[in-house]
Amino acid sequence: MDTGLMLRLLVLRARLRRRDRWDAARIARHQARALRRLRRAAYAGSEFYRRHHAGLLGAPLSQLPPLTKAQLMANFDRVVTVPGLRLADVEEHLRALVAARADPALPWRGRWWTGATAGTTGRPGIFVWDRSEWAAILASYARSNDWAGVPVEVTHPVPMAVLASRTPTHQSAMVGASLRSRFVPALRLDAAAALAHTVAALNRFQPRVLVGYPSALRPLAAEQRAGRLAIRPEAVMSASEVLREPAAAEITAAWGSAPIDVYAATETAVIASSCASGTRHVYEDLVIVEPVDDAGAPVPAGTVGARILVTVLFSRTLPLIRYELTDRVALAGRGCPCGRSFVRLAAVEGRIEDVLLLPGATGVVSVHPLLFHGVLDGASLAGWQVNQEADGLRVLVVGLAPSVTAEAVRARVDSALRDAGVTATPITVRVADAVERTPLGKAPLVRALPRTDTPRRGTTT
Repeated sequence: MDTGLMLRLLVLRARLRRRDRWDAARIARHQARALRRLRRAAYAGSEFYRRHHAGLLGAPLSQLPPLTKAQLMANFDRVVTVPGLRLADVEEHLRALVAARADPALPWRGRWWTGATAGTTGRPGIFVWDRSEWAAILASYARSNDWAGVPVEVTHPVPMAVLASRTPTHQSAMVGASLRSRFVPALRLDAAAALAHTVAALNRFQPRVLVGYPSALRPLAAEQRAGRLAIRPEAVMSASEVLREPAAAEITAAWGSAPIDVYAATETAVIASSCASGTRHVYEDLVIVEPVDDAGAPVPAGTVGARILVTVLFSRTLPLIRYELTDRVALAGRGCPCGRSFVRLAAVEGRIEDVLLLPGATGVVSVHPLLFHGVLDGASLAGWQVNQEADGLRVLVVGLAPSVTAEAVRARVDSALRDAGVTATPITVRVADAVERTPLGKAPLVRALPRTDTPRRGTTT
């Protein structure tokens, strides 16, 4: 890490630690000031925002129109606040970065960090951060370490192993490379690599902190219980995928403490993470999170929204104001034994892309992934995946539970779908060594056909 970026990160970490003691009123005042500064910068530098918020420049945040990924990418050159920063140039740089497998910690043109989303809902989202913004992103990930009880200190290095994407345009790879230093000796492992290779590397490295996708951590927990993996991490941190209860229970059984749940996105960096009490708190000083329903109206506390609108308070190069993420989350109240007043994240149910649109007797039936959890969580020892294909559903099960057969799993899935009103959907079940992963190393539990191949929404289950 270069000296300038390190100094910015240290200053920001100290600032974030002080904010841990803020009460709700102090958090609200900070949010209001930070939002005013963000909007001033956006209106001064972004032609798009001046048009997008025309007539609403002084209106409350809740009255501003949302920003979709499609809008952002179609107007990228007008959204950015830096003259001469062009999407075509950024995309060319990202292609070169992937082709060369270059070090993602090195800034493009000496001043920008650039990343992309996976593009599972269409065109990938492209994002650019300057040095100050990138330091804020790194500080958000460092905060999750602090809250996990394993802070990185100058006199106390923290060997960290990260199982994620090695694609240099993915934020997990960028953050891992940027934080690598004598204070954070890092082992970066590909989540899609062979399990035996990963186990051997971890046994040699002996991390104090283990970070990874839940779908990658769950097989490692099984290896630890079997005695082939022998590490003693002080904290296990789950990130980038929804942490379900079966995976959390297996991780806890393997290493003796509950995993720290880090909820993050490329667009925002960390949105929330667990404290020592196991409560997920939203980083309200860095991002404003608004769960909304299908019509865009706010949902009550404790209610899972259809999506969320996020406002990234530190974004300046590419301002994000009420940017739409298709995550389904619920916020709760405040108060926690840890003493923090940041609002609680009550639930994360994943993304609406995981909803399958299947034929029913009276039309199309939307099947929520929770239906598959109810059937498959108890059938698998190390993970499962449902893939929608043109001719039906293909179910992968990793490690069948005792006395459970593949045919029994097929029959259970078929019965649950029929109870939900689904008809004429063939199901195949295969016992596999591993689930299938995307190019970024993630393993979605439920993978739908591309939206262009699916019928329109009908009833919801």
